[in-house]
Amino acid sequence: MPGAKDKVTIYDVAKMAKVSPATASRVLSGSAYPVKEELRKRVIEAANMLNYSPNVLARSLKNNTSNDIGVIIPTISNPFYSSVILGIENEADRKGYNLLLCNTFRDVEKEKRYLQSLYEKQVKGVIISTLGSGNIKDYMDKGLEFVLLDQRIDGLDCSFISFDCFKGAYMAVEYLVCNGHRRIAFISSPLTKWTRNETFKGYTAALADSGIDVQEEYLLIGSNEEEVDEEGFEFKNGKQMADEFMRRKLDATAVLAVNDMTAFGFIQQMHLHGKKVPEDISVIGFDDISFARMFSPPLTTIQYPAYEVGRLAALLLLDKLAGNNHSSMSVNLHPKLIIRDSVRPLT
Repeated sequence: MPGAKDKVTIYDVAKMAKVSPATASRVLSGSAYPVKEELRKRVIEAANMLNYSPNVLARSLKNNTSNDIGVIIPTISNPFYSSVILGIENEADRKGYNLLLCNTFRDVEKEKRYLQSLYEKQVKGVIISTLGSGNIKDYMDKGLEFVLLDQRIDGLDCSFISFDCFKGAYMAVEYLVCNGHRRIAFISSPLTKWTRNETFKGYTAALADSGIDVQEEYLLIGSNEEEVDEEGFEFKNGKQMADEFMRRKLDATAVLAVNDMTAFGFIQQMHLHGKKVPEDISVIGFDDISFARMFSPPLTTIQYPAYEVGRLAALLLLDKLAGNNHSSMSVNLHPKLIIRDSVRPLT
């Protein structure tokens, strides 16, 4: 019998069961090849006694199959993506799949390397918040299945989970206007993602429908998009936009932030400038991450159900991999306004 530290192989199982390695392999791999019941029992008993664990990776390479799916996101340190991952993982685990998680830190070259690595590891599907559609198309042509997170890309025939960011932003501005605010600023990281663009469009549309002109000076949009430290660029961008708000000496009474992390950074930095929320300025976020209700003040925000986004993305991908759905599908989730304490009525 192998020593306690030795890795048990199929040959050890075959030797103990007194069968050929080929027979042991057929039994333990679930092959349809006929094996006498007596031999099958001996192989299973030997495998149990030896605590045999098959080499899943080797088998997947040989059979060109895998129970792994890839997930590529900007960074798991962002609470929004942490919730997305939980949704994906729970659904994948329920169906016997494992996750290979990749953080790009918004680096296009890193995304390319991860896609190549996942392809070489024989994953059949990838859930991705992508930085470049060209990367995806190359691997779709090689047979990889994709589900896009929080975005849609014209010209790509793959499934996606999206959120009605336009409507969410519209609802946020409408709520501010109903509370007497007409000088409403917009703060965001670069408008390089579909979700951010849709949020901005919803903001401008709601202003227009309320008879309010869009003021260029009220648009505070960052130029940097690098995850360079643990603080996270969204939070840091919010702080920088607060500094810019003060530098411009804006008279806006309210701010719509493109996401909660940006709102948190903005509120914290405004406090350092001696400005309180909501007494001096009202703030609405976007996402409703778990910390939003614990922040001071508790953040009024648009709920973006991150866990459900992940769960549905996994469902779409795994159904397609199982052959239950051969066409690309889209799921569009709807926003909900969560009213807390960061908005002060002016009327």
